[in-house]
Amino acid sequence: MIDEERQLWQIGAIECVMVSCCSGAELQIRNRGDIILRELYPLKSDLYERASDLKAQYELTTRTRAHPPTFEGSGSP
Repeated sequence: MIDEERQLWQIGAIECVMVSCCSGAELQIRNRGDIILRELYPLKSDLYERASDLKAQYELTTRTRAHPPTFEGSGSP
């Protein structure tokens, strides 16, 4: 049986990929092609939900790094 691979999203060098086969689906987070996270799911619906949550986290991280918070009134004279 041939595994099917499908990219679900990409943010910069980070991509989320679903690899599916007859026994379920594997979610992979890759950074420049290197797998940095791998999770197995028996149901694709659970995988899609997890992929959506991870995308939101990576988007938030990306925005936070691009625009770090500024603090006023730090107490410095």
